[in-house]
Order: sequence, then C-alpha cells, then structure tokens
Amino acid sequence: MGIMSQGFDPDAMVQRFRQRAQAVRARGLPPVEGPERRRFLEQAQTDYMDFAIIGDAVATLEDGILVLRVDLRRKEAAGEQGA
Repeated sequence: MGIMSQGFDPDAMVQRFRQRAQAVRARGLPPVEGPERRRFLEQAQTDYMDFAIIGDAVATLEDGILVLRVDLRRKEAAGEQGA
C-alpha cells in the first residue's frame, strides 16, 4: 500500500520534524565523560540541525512527489530577496 493511499499529510510530517528538533534540544545529557560526551554532544547538534531544517520546510505533494522547499539563506538575505 503506497503512502498516497494512506492519506499522507506533508504538513503533519513537517510538524513532527519540528517536534523532534525540540525534543533533541530538551533532552538531557547522559552520564558520560570525555570523548564519549563530546561525541554525544556533536551527534545531538547534528540531529537538531537535520530535524530543524526539515521542520522549517514548506512541504507539498506534486504529482505524487514530496517536495521540500527550505530557504537556507541567512534571515537578513532572505528578507532582502523577498522585498
């Protein structure tokens, strides 16, 4: 059974990614030390960035293809382009 027949909602998917980004930000640090602690923090930062990027996307379905549009320009530059 394909995603389309299951009632896929791209906006709901984007919202779930926003929630995941916030969960990464809010999760505590396990009791790890040294290099393992650094690796954990680096992974958390990467997870947050990945989830936040998708969470900022405008998602559409175009002929059955999921299209995610993400503006990665700095906020100042993005505002100037839209002016």
